[in-house]
Amino acid sequence: MDATDSVSPAGTGAAEAAGAAEAQPIGVPAGAGRAGAGWAGAGRAGAGRAGAGSAHADPAGAGRRGRLVGLALACHPGPALAVTALGCALALGSGLGGPRSALVTAAVLTGQLSVGWCNDAYDARRDADAGRRGKPAADGTVEARAVWAAATGALALCVPLSLACGALAGTVHLAAVTAAWLYNLRLKATVLSWLPYVAGFGALPAAVALSLPGGPWPRWWTVTAGALLGFAAHLADTLPDIAADRAAGVRGLPHRLGERGTRLLLPGPLLGATAVLAFGPPGPVDAGGAAALVLAGAAALAGPALGRRWRKAALAGAVAVAAVDLALLLARGAAGF
Repeated sequence: MDATDSVSPAGTGAAEAAGAAEAQPIGVPAGAGRAGAGWAGAGRAGAGRAGAGSAHADPAGAGRRGRLVGLALACHPGPALAVTALGCALALGSGLGGPRSALVTAAVLTGQLSVGWCNDAYDARRDADAGRRGKPAADGTVEARAVWAAATGALALCVPLSLACGALAGTVHLAAVTAAWLYNLRLKATVLSWLPYVAGFGALPAAVALSLPGGPWPRWWTVTAGALLGFAAHLADTLPDIAADRAAGVRGLPHRLGERGTRLLLPGPLLGATAVLAFGPPGPVDAGGAAALVLAGAAALAGPALGRRWRKAALAGAVAVAAVDLALLLARGAAGF
């Protein structure tokens, strides 16, 4: 949930798009100045005024479009959409029904948007000092105060949407969103940096279950598996940036463990999450659980091992394990929740 710096490989495309925007200043269409000079030189005053008006209108329009694109990229769209899709899949798989699932999805989406915008706005100055690409609030594509306004607005929408899912379900979800904001504002640079991830990912299946008619308490294995995946997501997401974050003064848990320690620890919670889902429900492990353990084990070990060749390999491995776990959970239907 968290929705934090980046929890999905989809963020790579966003970073490249934002980097392109940084390389070419937004709001200055090519050739606009030459066109205005040509009209003036020809002595056609009326046309010159029209040309000047067009030259002034285009940069304004391009600037607005650039700011909107920057604002969209500042929300960390990859992680936001990934966590929202996860919440939607869990809601539909639990048997919640279309309208109720849509409500849960909207609550998760607004919460994720608020967390992503808060992250970029708060880190804008540090990202600018570090020269990080793909950070619209840091490279001037959009003002930090506009990103703060968007974060506040999304959070204001998240509160009633969450509570509409049920008082207890809404409280659980809002607690997870609060933890993600605390990560952005304080916990990211401390030894407790893992806590918001554990709280957020563990809270997601809990909030979905509590949204069901009667508000049944969630199965312990879904909450535990979610928490373990959240811990792994934090390790995998931070691993490629440990050196750069250390230079910026960030000292979260992965930074204290170092690259080698984080790489060695990562498979543990990934395999643990799948094992909890396979062995947690009553009865013997079925064929689906056994297959999930094999697939998750391969992905959990391959990701960190390939990290030296592809910087996002560990994160990709974590995403693959999460997909296997989600498939196992959904295959069991409403009984798995």
